[in-house]
Amino acid sequence: MPRPQHADPDSIVARLIAAAERPTGVRFVGPSVMPAEGDSFVPWSDIHHDAKVVAASLQARGLVPGDHVAILGPTSRPLITIIQGCWLAGIASMVLPLPMRMGSLDAFVESTRARIRHGDAKLVLIDDMLAGFYDSAPGDPPLEPMAAVLAGAPDAPSADQWVRPDDDPERLVILQYTSGSTSEPKGVMIPDRVLRANIDASCEAAELNLDEVMVSWLPLYHDMGLVGFLSIPMTNGVQLVQAAPQDFLAKPGNWMQWISDFGGTATAGPNFAWVLATRALGRMEGVDLSTLTLALSGAEPVDPNAVEAFVTAAERFGFSAGSVFPAFGMAEVAIGGAFPPRHRGMRCDSVDRIVLERDRVAKPLDLVDAEEEIDVRRLPLLGTAVPGLEMKVVHPDTYEEVPERHVGELLLRGTSVTPGYYKRPDATAALFRDDWLCTGDLAYLVDGELVLCGRIKDVIIVGGRNVFPEDIERAVGVLEGVRAGNVIAFGVEGYKGKESVVVVAEVRTDDADTVRHEIHHRALDVCGLPPRDVMLVKPGTLPKTSSGKLQRAKCRELYMADELELVEVPS
Repeated sequence: MPRPQHADPDSIVARLIAAAERPTGVRFVGPSVMPAEGDSFVPWSDIHHDAKVVAASLQARGLVPGDHVAILGPTSRPLITIIQGCWLAGIASMVLPLPMRMGSLDAFVESTRARIRHGDAKLVLIDDMLAGFYDSAPGDPPLEPMAAVLAGAPDAPSADQWVRPDDDPERLVILQYTSGSTSEPKGVMIPDRVLRANIDASCEAAELNLDEVMVSWLPLYHDMGLVGFLSIPMTNGVQLVQAAPQDFLAKPGNWMQWISDFGGTATAGPNFAWVLATRALGRMEGVDLSTLTLALSGAEPVDPNAVEAFVTAAERFGFSAGSVFPAFGMAEVAIGGAFPPRHRGMRCDSVDRIVLERDRVAKPLDLVDAEEEIDVRRLPLLGTAVPGLEMKVVHPDTYEEVPERHVGELLLRGTSVTPGYYKRPDATAALFRDDWLCTGDLAYLVDGELVLCGRIKDVIIVGGRNVFPEDIERAVGVLEGVRAGNVIAFGVEGYKGKESVVVVAEVRTDDADTVRHEIHHRALDVCGLPPRDVMLVKPGTLPKTSSGKLQRAKCRELYMADELELVEVPS
């Protein structure tokens, strides 16, 4: 293997080479990724060998360092191998979302083609099982089966033919398209130096060590899966138990079983996943969760009630409440933004919700008059910025820093921050102010720790109060007949220009009138004014991003266009 003229001993390529020397690897679990025969364990050395074949195959096709390759395939050994192969060739990987909802196939093709073209992909590698979903069109880059670049393919080069490129800290390793929960997806640029910085910062802040057993079913087209639970173990040689998202969703108890079977120490999931796991644990026996010491909740707002319900369900299987790890992250910092101390568990700031919404001040309960009747909102403390990052909270209009416990926009800067969005100078300019990354999140600080309140774009102004849609959604989601995690609240302009609330909920019920009535009154309790509309829709029809986040803006568009798929009410 030729040594590059400019070799950085700490580059991503150097780390992959070193990690392959450790006696660890990936264990594939679940029916979708288990091999047809043989052991499900694959050493990192084998992944690395085959990845060098992929890198050599890409080089033989004329691709050069700095090029981009789009990859469309399910979680599998080939997908992981191709991702590493791209990085070994100095090529940025663009892992594309899968068509999770068959009803939106046209939208999937349209968004996939837009990302491939916008990202200047020189080649599209597609899994055979997805070939029927996507065809290249005039102007598209070449489309090839994933198998064509893997070991064993006809005319595949040997691993020894891989030519290690010069290292370049500014060259992109990942082009990560955002989920589009609030706007059109944008390509976040993650160069070598940013990925390394965030891997190191996340490992230090989470106290991750080389003896971890990381368990993941997270999609590899999402930053939490790709960076948090593939890049970290793959560049450090840490043991990984890898499943596919569909195998978790089909049977959420699988997740807990995999942790038990293989002694998982670290895992992660969005809030809705912990809700599903809680329900599954209520039907399970004999699992051992005592080894799990880092249970990260992120990617969407952390619901304290959901966390506590999981702890209650999991404690009888040896789980410790101190292992809960509510965290903040985003694609624009690779993944890790703010982490709490490991083993501390969840701590919440309990504040007067009316004061928070009216005055944007987090007034703690110990400052409230004991005689006063208050509405409490509990918000998880998400820890401090990971090493190399700084954070501050500013007034959203003036950008002046606000005191602790005053709500404003969260800003970040430091070594893990993206240089911007690919070929989007307008969006990049809007992302930064005086070298600080503007997150678009409303937050406040308590003793230097981050507390998130919601997204600026999602806030509903009702009767002079800044109502956070999550509060309405969670309150409605626990009602009988409503599908938890499948409720969207948003604001619409009402009488005399004043904003009013609309609630859209997926339901399974034979008594729609009663459910609508209960939703109406629950929303009234939360925001103080009756909702303008309560819309009951069919299961699986609420708009979500590829990573499962609710798309409030899209839902509002469907509502305004009268295109929601309403449940049929018996006459």
